[in-house]
This record gives sequence, C-alpha cells and structure tokens, in this order.
Amino acid sequence: MKSDLSIAEARRVVLAAQGFADPRPRGRVDARHLRRVLDRVGLVQIDSVNVLARAHYLPFFSRLGPYPQALLDDLAYRRGELFEYWGHAASLIPTAHYPLFRHRMTARRNRIRTRARQLFGSDGYVDSVLDEVRANGPLIASGLSDPGERRGPWWGYGKGKIALEALFEAGDVAVRDRPNFARAYDLAERVIPEAALAAEPPATEDAHRELLMLAARASGVGTARDLADYYRIGFTLARPRLAELVDAGRLVETRVEGWREPAYLPADARVPRAVPARALVAPFDSLVWNRDRVERLFDFHYRIEIYTPEPLRRFGYYVLPFLLDERLAGRVDLKADRAASTLSVRAAHAEPGERPAEVADALVTPLTEMAAWLALDRIAVEPRGDVAADLAAALGERGA
Repeated sequence: MKSDLSIAEARRVVLAAQGFADPRPRGRVDARHLRRVLDRVGLVQIDSVNVLARAHYLPFFSRLGPYPQALLDDLAYRRGELFEYWGHAASLIPTAHYPLFRHRMTARRNRIRTRARQLFGSDGYVDSVLDEVRANGPLIASGLSDPGERRGPWWGYGKGKIALEALFEAGDVAVRDRPNFARAYDLAERVIPEAALAAEPPATEDAHRELLMLAARASGVGTARDLADYYRIGFTLARPRLAELVDAGRLVETRVEGWREPAYLPADARVPRAVPARALVAPFDSLVWNRDRVERLFDFHYRIEIYTPEPLRRFGYYVLPFLLDERLAGRVDLKADRAASTLSVRAAHAEPGERPAEVADALVTPLTEMAAWLALDRIAVEPRGDVAADLAAALGERGA
C-alpha cells in the first residue's frame, strides 16, 4: 500500500471496504449474500423509523438489490447467526463477535445496577423481572406482570422496560424476536449459541484492538476518531490500541489528501481501479454514519432532518444519498405510501456540479427496484428539487 492516498483513491478504498465494489448477485439472493455484506460492514444499525423500510433491511438492498427481507430475520432470530446489542448504536452483529462485547456488558452491569437502585430503591425489582423472564420468556415489556406505566426517564419507558433494557445491556437477557418491532427478551443462554457464550471473553484492551481492526476493515481508511466511532469506543481508549496495531503490522498509518489528521488502513488494503456503483444509501447506513467523514470523503454535507421542523428542512424528512460511481451525486426524500401502494419521491436534488438530467436517469433503476422490493405498484414524483422534473419524465418514458 502506498504511503499517501489521494481523495479519489480514499473514496475507492472506502467504497470497496463497504461492499459497493462487489458484483451484485445475478440470480436469487440467498443467505450467503447477506453474510457477505455483513462480512464487509461488520454490523447494521437498527432504528424504529419506518417511513420507507426499517433501517437494518436497507443496507442489504443498497448492496445486493431486491432480496427477501425474511432472510435477515431468519439469520438474526431463527438461526442465531446475529445478535442484537449496542455496537455502533442499537445493532445486529454477527454472533461470532459476541465475545468482543462481553467487557462492555460487564462494565454496564455495574453501572446499570447502580442506576436501578436509584430508580427503584433496590435491586429487587430488576431481579424479579429477570426471574419472570426465566420462568416465562421470551417476553415483551408489556407482557410482564408489573410493567409499570410509560412515563419518567429513559424515553418515557415504564419500569418494566427500564429493567429489561438494563438486563439486556448487562448481557443477562438477549433479544429472541421482534414481534411488531418490539423486543422480545429471553435469557441470554436461551438465545446466544452455546459456542459464543462459552468462548473466553478477551480482556478489554484485546477486545478494543479487535473491534478497531474490524472497524478498519469495514471503513477502508479512517482517522483514529473515525475508527473509534465505528463501534463507539472512546477516542482516548482507541488511540493507544491503534498505535499497537501499527506496531504489530496489522494497520498502516497514512495520509489522505485534504485530511488534517493521519489515517489508518489495513496493511493488506488495495486501491481499486474503479468502483462503478449505483445505490440509494439509507440514512443509517454505515457508509454515512460519520457525517464529518462523509464530508471529508465526498464533499457531501449530510444531516438527518427527521427531528427538524418541516419549514426548516433543506432536503426532506427521510433523505437517502445517491451513490453514482464514486461520488454522492444527489439525494432523494422517499416515503413508502403503503395505503396508496406508492413509492413517493417527495423531493430529488442533485449535488453542485452534477447534471440533474444525468442524476435523474441514473435514479430510475434503483427507484424501480426499490418500489418492487417494497411491493409498491407505482412511483410518484413530487415537484421539489432540481432533479424532480427530469426524474418524472425519465420514469414516465420507461413506464416505471
């Protein structure tokens, strides 16, 4: 690997690491393809917003095209190949990596017990919830005998949900299923495969090293802060571990054109000659988790405007960046109007320097695929953004 990277080279390294250089399946998508994506990205974020599709389903669509969403549910909740935990945020993570999070569970168990005593006056209620899960699990919070009312701290959770989340963070319970997107909790030993539970958990520093290596392989190239953020490791904890990985020859320190801080990449990383990608990238996709990094890489200023009052939004409510070859060339605000069986393009914008007609033409296939994947019969384009008119015309010409 060369010692310095141009920004164009860095983009290609990142896109390849995130799986956008891999060829799409030509036939039926199966579990092997989802495993390949997970091997690239390391984990996928879960989020409750469902204006288009649940967040954890979308990264696979971006890289594979249409696929049966039940495949991911099967890997996570039937086969036990994935588990839910706090990775980047709430995430689905390969169960093979479960031991790398045991130190986090142990640390949180102590803090959470202290918090529970402050909230409930003793450990008694949390212990009673654990006993109830042991006897009757899997359980959702409302299925507890004494779930409490939804009020108070922690997003208005009732005391039952607070206790279950405390036990989840401590690793005492795990998520067995997601009925109507609610977590159904069961004892960890009844959810996590025995091999993962029995594996000797590495010491905290060793776990951090391995998580940082996973972050480097998934990121392609990143600064110390970028790599620390991938699995939410504190920067001051990550920095000495990165130095150790460089000394061990597993990472290479490099410079990226225009970046003020040094960067790191795996020692065996290669720069692809080109990445001919075309993908709608979800707001919670790992490619765009780190907004500062996205701006450094693609000169693309991106913010999720879900919590911005509508009159103050620049681009829309649920905006997906559009990856065209090696650049983020535009953005579209999408909504699945299930009652009308319509994929609604509420706004479509091209980035400065991009030709709106070219962006519109390139968007037709991804939008058509997405509508079919979500079982929506039509696509409707609202007249917002400089791409909207060309996109409506292009969709009309192709009968989409």
